Amino acid sequence: MRAMATSATLSRRLASLIGLGAIGWLATATAVAAHGPVPAEPPSAASLLLGWTFEPLPTLAIAVAGGWWWWAVRRVNAVHPGNPVPVRRSVAFGSGLTALAFALLSGIGRYDTALFSVHMVQHVFLTLVAAPLIAMAAPITLILRLASPETRNRWILPVLHSRLVRVLAFPVVAWVVLAGVMWVSHFSPLFNAALEDPLVHDVEHGLFLGSALLFWWPAVALDPAPWRMPHPARALYVFLQMPQNTFLSVVLLNVGTVLYPHYATLVRAWGPSPLDDQRAAAAIMWLAGDAIFLAAILAIVAGWMRADARDTGRSDRRAAVELADIRVRERLLAERLAREREDGQPGSGASR
Repeated sequence: MRAMATSATLSRRLASLIGLGAIGWLATATAVAAHGPVPAEPPSAASLLLGWTFEPLPTLAIAVAGGWWWWAVRRVNAVHPGNPVPVRRSVAFGSGLTALAFALLSGIGRYDTALFSVHMVQHVFLTLVAAPLIAMAAPITLILRLASPETRNRWILPVLHSRLVRVLAFPVVAWVVLAGVMWVSHFSPLFNAALEDPLVHDVEHGLFLGSALLFWWPAVALDPAPWRMPHPARALYVFLQMPQNTFLSVVLLNVGTVLYPHYATLVRAWGPSPLDDQRAAAAIMWLAGDAIFLAAILAIVAGWMRADARDTGRSDRRAAVELADIRVRERLLAERLAREREDGQPGSGASR
């Protein structure tokens, strides 16, 4: 009974920590305020990189997420010293949190509703930098390793194997969800509403981050998932997202009018015209997006080559063992035949 009570207590604590981590994760992506006064000065490298505003909610959310990860890794490493969490995964998670912080707490957050180009940089960090880095950290694997067998079997695995997750995690669906969020958000009233309403802006950031995490989950393929793709399919999966991103960028680049009334009517004494700013945003989406997708494809191909090398090494070792076994059997057979010839030789002492 005491063991069961202890297990239940640990399960409740784990559930609470997972809940806090999830809340912190979402809050980090959505906590930045949508509207504020137009900065008096145009953005510069110094103001974007150094002009941080540590708003309580996103700062606390990032701290909670980082603290939870540090605690979870230490606990798993203490329980499994022979199989610790790889350091590179902690580096990836910390880098993902840093990208979120840069998108939401740095000077980017001060200028996102004043300049579409800065807003686009923010979205690139959310969808193409923070999301794949967090996926590379394999947080689902860490949660599974941290949870007790009872918690895994009762709560986590049923969610991973549920019909909803199977549908959303299907690669075609995940691909379409990200592409759909990108197109609908840019060519619907949602984008302008997000610039005018802080709550809608929060929802928009949640959609961008959530759809990007869904897309990168099967592409990175480090966490368990209902569907698995071989390396060639994963490379094609990411590659096909690149022309979609390019086409969207080209459409934005060639629109002859300002798409969003917020930017068209915003009064600021500095910076490019709204139309030039819109074109700059499209160029950022195009260049940064294609560069990151190409880097991801190269990483997948490199992983494919390493996997083939491991398979070849295993095959070579297996073939070497089989060859050694064949040679042993050949030697034993040769020795047996030699003995039989000696025993059957005429004129031996036994025949006399």
